[in-house]
Amino acid sequence: MTAEPLERILDRDGHLGEPAGFPGSRSPSLRVARESDLPELRRLDEEVFQEVAYPAFLLRQLYDMYAEHLLVLDEGEGRLRGYVLAATTALNRDSWILGLCVSRSRRRHGLGRELMTEVLARLREDGIEQVRLTVEPANRPAILLYRSLGFRPEPPDDGIRPDYFGPGLDRQIMHLRLSADH
Repeated sequence: MTAEPLERILDRDGHLGEPAGFPGSRSPSLRVARESDLPELRRLDEEVFQEVAYPAFLLRQLYDMYAEHLLVLDEGEGRLRGYVLAATTALNRDSWILGLCVSRSRRRHGLGRELMTEVLARLREDGIEQVRLTVEPANRPAILLYRSLGFRPEPPDDGIRPDYFGPGLDRQIMHLRLSADH
């Protein structure tokens, strides 16, 4: 099964509206996170990332620092189905994707791609030149998504960093140049 593209339109405030033909209950809309989303972000992060989920205090601080690049998929009634978080540094025009998360029940519908496409567009508009991320080397669907968006493993060793997050927590580091000449 392949992910189908979601057709969305911008509303009067420039937010992406509801996609057509999304199976299930309500189609999530993509928007910038709000402070009131923090408990639901924590729940979603724990659901998806389990033992490596961000602690609540860190999610709070990341929100305070990078709110403009914390996008969520809101299903309504306080239910979030996904998020993407990018951290930026103005000094060297770099960014890191610190999290891409889609609820297990909403995967394979193009929502991760939609979140990444939107945050990359915002980063490009902000003058960011390079984006990096880490991914579990065994997470083939995520690696394929990132590669399809133009990310490539960092040398040497195809970006593989043993014990990156601690013993047994290897990660692959990938990067994408956003500069106009890319």
